[in-house]
Amino acid sequence: MMPPALQPPHPVDRTVLAMGTRLTLADLPPAAAEAALAEVARIEAACSTWRPDSAWSRANGAGEAWTPLDGAWLDLLRLARAWSERTEGAFDPVLGTLVAAWGLRTGGARPGPAELAAARAASGIARLEVGPTAIRLTGGAQLEEGGFLKGYALDRARAEAQARGAARGLLDFGGQLLAWGGAWPADIADPRDRSRARVRLRLVDASLSTSGCAERGRHLLDPRTGRPCPDWGAVAVVAPGGLEADILSTALYVLGPRAGLAWAERNGVAALFLGHGAPPRASRAFQALHPIYLKEAP
Repeated sequence: MMPPALQPPHPVDRTVLAMGTRLTLADLPPAAAEAALAEVARIEAACSTWRPDSAWSRANGAGEAWTPLDGAWLDLLRLARAWSERTEGAFDPVLGTLVAAWGLRTGGARPGPAELAAARAASGIARLEVGPTAIRLTGGAQLEEGGFLKGYALDRARAEAQARGAARGLLDFGGQLLAWGGAWPADIADPRDRSRARVRLRLVDASLSTSGCAERGRHLLDPRTGRPCPDWGAVAVVAPGGLEADILSTALYVLGPRAGLAWAERNGVAALFLGHGAPPRASRAFQALHPIYLKEAP
């Protein structure tokens, strides 16, 4: 038997508040958990536009001046641009002006035609320029990280935990899961009753992200129209990483169940569409995960 002083530290579970929601870390060695939490805090401090002192908030407030950024944040915005192009604009990280126009951070608003047109003109990935060391936003555009920063933080938290010996773990960031080192049970909720599971599966070295409008009202914007998406249900995506899953669940919800499923099939994405009053529709890649479909709520 290993002497007590040489035994590995017992894995811990931790729950903290980060980026306005709960972050839970399960089955991590203490040092790995601390490193993961420190990395999430670092990302939030630099990239959250809810924090007026963050680098991204400074970029939002710089007019059309160039704002120097750390290389990691430049790389992240380049990735976000690539995903915006790949999803044909269904995902867009430059929607801050539209978010403000619809009051999505302040309890809701209904912009008039002129205000909406101006907000649309001041939004979109074309308004973001990423240089070798800095970015600038043109035409009054604003970064909006809501559709991808938590997924990125999950990836970075996993990397930091693994670097400190976490051979397995489960992270839950506001309902988005990232698991590694084994098969972890995961439920996908009924979009009309989030206390009721509709689908069960096992996550193996993957992230599960679900997007919908029922829980917080119509909080997802369609970048192509500048308007809130309809509440048609929810979409769940399973992908190797948190950033990919986060972005794709947002984009596929914007596309809707029919166009979203077609996009998922063309691109080999594991996606499940749960429409209100409709049977589940899954891509072939999702079916390959051997999900268990549970009885729909009456």
